[in-house]
Amino acid sequence: MVAAVLVGAAVLLVVLGTPLGTPPGPQAQVPGSGFYQIDEPTAGLSVGQLAPELEGEMDGEVIGLRDLDGQPLRLADLRGDPVWLSFFATWCPPCQEETPVLREAHERYGPQGLQMIAVSVQETTPGDVAAWAETYDLRYPIGFDATSAVFHAYDGFGLPTHVFIDRDGVIRHLQYGPLDLEQVAAIVEPLLAGEATGTPDTTRAPSAPPTAEAIDPIQPAE
Repeated sequence: MVAAVLVGAAVLLVVLGTPLGTPPGPQAQVPGSGFYQIDEPTAGLSVGQLAPELEGEMDGEVIGLRDLDGQPLRLADLRGDPVWLSFFATWCPPCQEETPVLREAHERYGPQGLQMIAVSVQETTPGDVAAWAETYDLRYPIGFDATSAVFHAYDGFGLPTHVFIDRDGVIRHLQYGPLDLEQVAAIVEPLLAGEATGTPDTTRAPSAPPTAEAIDPIQPAE
């Protein structure tokens, strides 16, 4: 009984000594299933901030993103339309798995005004990525981020990474890991309608990368 009284008193002291309204501690952030981590996570971008231009700095030189034909790709040229940036690599298993989702989403929402740009990271040559795009009939622009300068400007640390930007150039949703069509619809359709997308998935903590054997390769477009 004495022990119980002492424990009760200790608990009461802790409660009385805790300030009211103390915010909860930081919660563990876990990327979506299939996120392929290639670097250490950073504080990163946040929803509500202006999206960086598609350029980064490498050895003191500003490097802009270019498509597979060497033409520049700039967010400033797309202002007024919602933009979906998808950082990927052709060798990345979860990126391979979700490629049909991106292809169908572009076919569905591109005519409605969605600007989709895929950004190829850690690839060998633009020709290799172009062959991939032709094999799978990908009609959206693909930027070749040869030095990963743009990827680093967006605080990328794994693949696939998706950044959804509204008509004013503001980041409205961050997704780390592959998407399905239902998730895409929930994010893109409000952006096309000029609405907010609700509470975004901005989870960023490390996770074990999947093995290539665990994911079936995608099938070429017919």
